[in-house]
Amino acid sequence: MATDTTATVTPITTHRTLSEQAHATGTTFILAVFTTLSGKPCAKLVPVQAVGQLEADGVGFAGYAAGMMGQQPRDSDLVAIPDASTFIPIPFVRPGLAMVHCTPHVEGEPWPFAPRVILQRTLARAAELGYSVKVGAEIEYFLVDKGPNGLVPADTADVSLQPCYDARDVTRMYDHLAEVSEAMNTLGWGNYASDHEDGNGQFEQNFDYADALITADRVITARYLLSVIAEKRGMKATFMPKPFTDRTGTGMHMHLSLWSGDHPLFPDADDPRGLGLSSTAYGFLAGMLDHACALQGVIAPTVNSYKRTGATSTASGATWSPRYATYGGNDRTHYLRVPDQHRVELRGADGSANPYLAMAAAIAAGLDGIDRELDPGAPGEQRGDMLPMTLVHAMDAMESDPVVTAALDIAGPGVAAYFAGHKREEFFAWHNTVSAWEIDHYLTAF
Repeated sequence: MATDTTATVTPITTHRTLSEQAHATGTTFILAVFTTLSGKPCAKLVPVQAVGQLEADGVGFAGYAAGMMGQQPRDSDLVAIPDASTFIPIPFVRPGLAMVHCTPHVEGEPWPFAPRVILQRTLARAAELGYSVKVGAEIEYFLVDKGPNGLVPADTADVSLQPCYDARDVTRMYDHLAEVSEAMNTLGWGNYASDHEDGNGQFEQNFDYADALITADRVITARYLLSVIAEKRGMKATFMPKPFTDRTGTGMHMHLSLWSGDHPLFPDADDPRGLGLSSTAYGFLAGMLDHACALQGVIAPTVNSYKRTGATSTASGATWSPRYATYGGNDRTHYLRVPDQHRVELRGADGSANPYLAMAAAIAAGLDGIDRELDPGAPGEQRGDMLPMTLVHAMDAMESDPVVTAALDIAGPGVAAYFAGHKREEFFAWHNTVSAWEIDHYLTAF
């Protein structure tokens, strides 16, 4: 049975400082976490006796060693400054353990290569234009083991051709799913469903939407929690976009909406196109379509990402990943789906996406559409070329798009160029590796 965590966390209500929250919740250690451009969560374990020092001065890291892009071994320490509003006790991982998200600084200034800084600056720009942004994120993942011939689903009985929503597969993973759900609800995220997805061994656990920065922090936290909770049962949770050639890939669908205070800006009951959207929503939507090819470089940022978007078939008969920059109503074949009048779902992002960068780039693209008063055309209408076929094509599209590159460079110049160069190196490192496919096709072909 999953551990009942609901009685082990003291709700945080009146305490505001990091020190007050830590002492009020019986915390003994704090994971001070920051995230690199690649999406890697890095942390130091800080004892509660040093929480005052953490709060006042942050905690130092050798940024190059952590994999923080833009840092060299000779550079000054990267100092992670905690955001006290993100403090959460996580005793379901270890008794007395808590986590706090941090914003990286170097020599007293926010580090421009830090994804959290990039999203913060993007949201500040949106606020200057009169908008706040709310985002919901769907986190898909596979639970796997390593078999003698490669990866296999951790549940060896999960073998049906159409396992999506199968009650038996969900029940066999009850302990894992229930523990994750209880953890999310203890944290106040509002988990409202856990389900088996379309691939054998693939799951998704949904939680309520929130302000964009809060949701981005929660995606990082959720990946961490899913990984450590799976490890307790001898499984590995992977967010790799396409771990199995013949099965559905792993997305990170984002539901975006603009607000003015408490007033949602997307609904319009008089929409002549029948989707219930306002002109603001259509402009935002059109901006994401207009920048879709460049956007893919940020929201699908690995070699493996393009095994997902380029898939032509899976065992279930559908890939659920878009290949063209289209939009429509409640139709999951589109790049942008409009499930209702309150939100637009961006379906191009996958499990390898850095949530901070993905949201920053998508928001910047959408705001550009509003600014230029773009029109997306009729629902279902194809726009332009097919989405990039490989990571290197996506980098070419990204670097030639001034809006998406400016989104990455919003906290300082050079981030987009550095990111593109790093990703091209990743592509060519993969390309220079001889694969099993090549051995099978070429070993005796000539």
